[in-house]
Amino acid sequence: MQARANNEVGTEELVEMFARMTLIRACEEKLGEDSRQGRLPGNVHLYAGQEAIAVGVCRHLSDEDFITSTHRGHGHFIAKGGSPRSLFAEVHGKATGACQGLGGSMHVADFSRGMLGANAIVGGGIGLSAGAALAAQNAGKGQVAVGFFGDGATSEGILSEVLNVAVLWKLPLILVCEHNEYSGISATRYVVAGDIAARAAAYGMPAAVVDGNDVVAVWQEMAVAAARAREGQGPTFIEAKSYRLKGHIETEMSFLVKKYRTDEEVAERAKGDPLIVASRLLTGERGVPQERIDQIRQDAEDKAEDARAFAISSPPPVMDAVISLALRKG
Repeated sequence: MQARANNEVGTEELVEMFARMTLIRACEEKLGEDSRQGRLPGNVHLYAGQEAIAVGVCRHLSDEDFITSTHRGHGHFIAKGGSPRSLFAEVHGKATGACQGLGGSMHVADFSRGMLGANAIVGGGIGLSAGAALAAQNAGKGQVAVGFFGDGATSEGILSEVLNVAVLWKLPLILVCEHNEYSGISATRYVVAGDIAARAAAYGMPAAVVDGNDVVAVWQEMAVAAARAREGQGPTFIEAKSYRLKGHIETEMSFLVKKYRTDEEVAERAKGDPLIVASRLLTGERGVPQERIDQIRQDAEDKAEDARAFAISSPPPVMDAVISLALRKG
């Protein structure tokens, strides 16, 4: 949807965002179970704890707008309107998946939704988002592009290149840094120097730091950024501070010698879980009945379970597609 001039989030809008966040969490929990039980052909990088960022941002986007994602891309896929069935089938490596089972968890994409793909390369989507923004600018239809990336990716040179060209060309681009405090298994404070948002400001790009656990705050910041981009005013940088509730990959403790963060740290930070923050706002200040919250959670659970069953029952990839999708005839 288009960015609004009114920067207030209505109750029904918040309910819908909570429902989408809850669906992402339900899907991630089940995919995590599938990973631990050896049902998947590869590892998964789960998005739990960061749902408010993807949902708050993508709420302002239509299928005509573009996003690029990261290796932790399931949440972006669903937030942009991707089907849970399509996601599960892809992660399970089945022919009914978003990429016919040939991409897997780190390469989910749905071009019909403007979801240009998750990316196994750290920072790999940043340059692609600039290209999408340039294409949108040339099309002249008011489209925008969003590049999601983690705090670890800010150490990649491509970010500086994109900051530079986006400002020079006034691209309709929103760069969203999901600062979850960990770069793989390293605390970000040990591997990223300085203030991340200040890097964008140094190029003359408007930059904001927002509480990534608060979907309302993310929604409001994105409303401003999307409006600027659509009106031809150029790019915006959003640093959304959150916390990764799951490990770098779901099965990491099967090969790590010791934990790199304490259970106490995770438990303390889980108190700021974006789903808890949103549900408290809904049942408190917004007066939404607890029964409705419970129904949203049950609906999400049912959709995730349906998606899992669909994936398990789906056929494996058609191997001829490996060639036909990679090579163009004629």
